[in-house]
Amino acid sequence: MIMKKNDVKKTKQCFFCVNKNKAIDYKDNEMLRRFTSSYMKIQPRRRSGLCAKHQRQIARAIKQSRIAGLLAFVPK
Repeated sequence: MIMKKNDVKKTKQCFFCVNKNKAIDYKDNEMLRRFTSSYMKIQPRRRSGLCAKHQRQIARAIKQSRIAGLLAFVPK
């Protein structure tokens, strides 16, 4: 795709900043799976579209969930 000089690429908005009522919890597996790849790796900010604050919180929650045994370290 050829971009013209005045074209602006839209960036993703942070899921948690848009949905103010959502909380990051290490026990919410469905929400955490959204931010991991098929190989169970934590997605980078440019891929997930999260802001820096929420990316750090998601990474911490995923790691807590893995230690607690709620989320796998590797795919089955």
